[in-house]
Amino acid sequence: MAQSISTVLVLALALLAFAPLCFCGKTSGGYLYPQFYDRSCPKAQEIVNSIVAKAVAKEARMAASLLRLHFHDCFVKGCDASILLDSRGSIITEKRSNPNRNSVRGFEVIDKIKSALEKECPQTVSCADIMALAARDSTVIAGGPSWEVPLGRRDSRGASLSGSNNNIPAPNNTFQTILTKFKLQGLDVVDLVALSGSHTIGNARCTSFRQRLYNQSGNGQPDSTLQQSFAAQLRTRCPRSGGDQNLFFLDFVSPTKFDNSYFNNILASKGLLSSDQVLLTKNEASMELVKKYAENNELFFEQFAKSMVKMGNISPLTGSRGEIRKSCRKINA
Repeated sequence: MAQSISTVLVLALALLAFAPLCFCGKTSGGYLYPQFYDRSCPKAQEIVNSIVAKAVAKEARMAASLLRLHFHDCFVKGCDASILLDSRGSIITEKRSNPNRNSVRGFEVIDKIKSALEKECPQTVSCADIMALAARDSTVIAGGPSWEVPLGRRDSRGASLSGSNNNIPAPNNTFQTILTKFKLQGLDVVDLVALSGSHTIGNARCTSFRQRLYNQSGNGQPDSTLQQSFAAQLRTRCPRSGGDQNLFFLDFVSPTKFDNSYFNNILASKGLLSSDQVLLTKNEASMELVKKYAENNELFFEQFAKSMVKMGNISPLTGSRGEIRKSCRKINA
């Protein structure tokens, strides 16, 4: 008996010796860990950061675009870079889905990063990992928190247009629908409120909140939870018809600075999207979180970083599943 216990212990210790040091990214598909490219491509993170910094310096809005790209990727089949694939052969691109069409952007920045990484270390760094790193770097450059990004995702060999249409929360979804879409990804109400805080930077199109200004509930009346003078101001550039693509800051107080003013705007009934304002008006747990983050920027930053790591761990392809694409826009031949 003693002999068998000691044998089990020796085996357990032997297995531990081969386990990765970082357990922060344990997923059903294997381990993701920040040191994944330390040997195979030591300059990977430096290269990503440098290109993201140049892109954001050229256009501040790009920080929000790269952050959103990662979010819209992870909510469809996991964080596997399926959103980057163009239509080709049997693949129908996710770029044409309702949440993405005329809306997601930043693909050229990802292409530029991929091209630089292919020169430095061919077929080593996945497009999925590039997006996870670019999202973190964008947040930091805009003044937000930093976090260690668990790495080791591989790229999908397919896309899902239907998944993109159905799984990504929409600006006019009810609170319950949005929460359900988060729960389906293993995320909870804390993640929902913290990650919604990414709307502290970036823009939204008139078409994504027009119903709040003119006909929120189908009765020809504006949304009663939208502050009246703010609504009047929005109507000047978002008419009943036309102007669909007109852009508005999601956070009009500090539109390019990553901070907690988004939550203070919601408290003042000046959340731009219906999906922003319902965090205050439709659920007690989310209302309490909005108040906490509005009061405490540090608390918001801390939770945002945790929730981004959690989101980045949604169903990654690891080990021998998927591939490392040579070009992010198409699967390898």
